[in-house]
Amino acid sequence: MADLIALCQSTALEDGGLAVAFDVVYQGQACRAFAVRYDGQAHAYLNRCSHVPMEMDYQPDRFFDTTGHWLICATHGAIYHPKTGHCSAGPCRGGLVKIDLQERDGVVHWHTAHNVKPIEF
Repeated sequence: MADLIALCQSTALEDGGLAVAFDVVYQGQACRAFAVRYDGQAHAYLNRCSHVPMEMDYQPDRFFDTTGHWLICATHGAIYHPKTGHCSAGPCRGGLVKIDLQERDGVVHWHTAHNVKPIEF
């Protein structure tokens, strides 16, 4: 069963702006994930390009291109749609791994899943 984990205040995510990064365990490995806001809704993905599993941000928490309409891999130039994570252009295989989010009472929460879990200390 999925758990909800508080990630950030809703106001921390601005349309086409900086991401909020967080750590997860995906398929048994610790990795980074990020949440962004696009078209008024929060979306989250693993910070892994589908071309080669490398982190995508070109500066800390910067994933959007200069238009604020596409997520871009700084290393490979792959372009992803921020609503779906689907690859729209460039070298990629499929899309980004999506992490379900929920917003309520001014807080963004992420859902754990069978393949995405919190890091336990």
